[in-house]
Amino acid sequence: MSGHYDKLETRTPAEREQALMQALPQQVAHAKANAPFFTTWLKDIDPASVTSRAALAKLPVLRKSMLGEVQKKDPPMGGLIAVPLSSARHIFMSPGPIFEIDTDEPDYFRGARAMFAAGFRPGDVIYCTYSYHLTPAGLMMESALRALGCVIVPGGVGNTELQLDAIAAIKPKGYVGTPSFLKILIEKAAELGKDISSIKHAFVGAEALPPSLRQMFVDKGMTCLQSYGTADLGTIAYESEALQGMTVDEGVIVEIVQPGTGDPVPDGDVGEVVVTTFNKAYPLIRFGTGDMSAVLAGQSPCGRTNMRIKGWMGRADQRTKVRGMFVDPEQIAEISKKHPGLGRLRLVIDWVNQADVMVLKAETTSPTAGLEKALEATIRTVCKVGGKVAFAKPGELPNDGKVIDDVRKYT
Repeated sequence: MSGHYDKLETRTPAEREQALMQALPQQVAHAKANAPFFTTWLKDIDPASVTSRAALAKLPVLRKSMLGEVQKKDPPMGGLIAVPLSSARHIFMSPGPIFEIDTDEPDYFRGARAMFAAGFRPGDVIYCTYSYHLTPAGLMMESALRALGCVIVPGGVGNTELQLDAIAAIKPKGYVGTPSFLKILIEKAAELGKDISSIKHAFVGAEALPPSLRQMFVDKGMTCLQSYGTADLGTIAYESEALQGMTVDEGVIVEIVQPGTGDPVPDGDVGEVVVTTFNKAYPLIRFGTGDMSAVLAGQSPCGRTNMRIKGWMGRADQRTKVRGMFVDPEQIAEISKKHPGLGRLRLVIDWVNQADVMVLKAETTSPTAGLEKALEATIRTVCKVGGKVAFAKPGELPNDGKVIDDVRKYT
């Protein structure tokens, strides 16, 4: 897995910063001139003055939690894109709902660099298990694999036994998907006597990768690295073979800021990840992800010289990710509207047997027949991920304003 994707990864920090700051005012000007939302959002900003991180920090933060309302006012993209919608190749719909696009630009989501670091090389056959329906994950990964020159098996989700048959026959060298589904494939293969030993490199994301789960993959003869990104921004940072934090992608500027203020925090302090991209079609400027992280001091032993972050360290708000899908407080409110007889609701998310488990606790005086199954169906419809239901007596749930309680502890 040695080597680097290109020379950009080994520039001196000064060279990289100079290049980023030269490109930054041009990107701000492009967004302001071509994306109607940013024309208004940045109306008092002179792009030519945004030539340093200090100047960038004076711009307002556009938070991911705002996108739904912005897009509702001018559907589907809310004036956030700087090209005609006809220039898009796909329109995706993530939970919220939040809409994203891609274009024909090679490696639109900038994932090839991270996959190279994970050990993928041109000509490798790679098995991709992310969803290819509405949400962008499957096609995000595919665009990166195509740019890298890999051969893709679009496995998607579900149909575990059929997928094992495909892996045994095609013998892919790499796996792309969530770590929990890779665990399912490994365990089911052992149960059924299927051979999936061809997989030597796993590139995982969308959920936590505890050390014990990574070690399980290593024990099966696989390397396993992860990346961090969003459907809006593409890749933000990724692991290398050094396994010391995540190296920031060469195509973005990352700031770590105080949640709620947008003010940068000192290196090492935990704060919200705010990202500026140089994507011309979807030019997000100071985009607040809602994710928490911190800058990791020093440079990676792998030779990459870009800033490193410690990886995902929780959410700045109650929005959280379950089995690769974001779950929002607004979705719990929607469930409540669909079942008006219920009292307070609280979605509890835990980590059990190396997998995310979601339970909706609902206050009710007397559950009617069929209410549990009806609620479970509503959860899947609204949240795009399944969950169980547990009933509570009125007044039993805490009155603390929390509707999503993430109690996961990873070991």
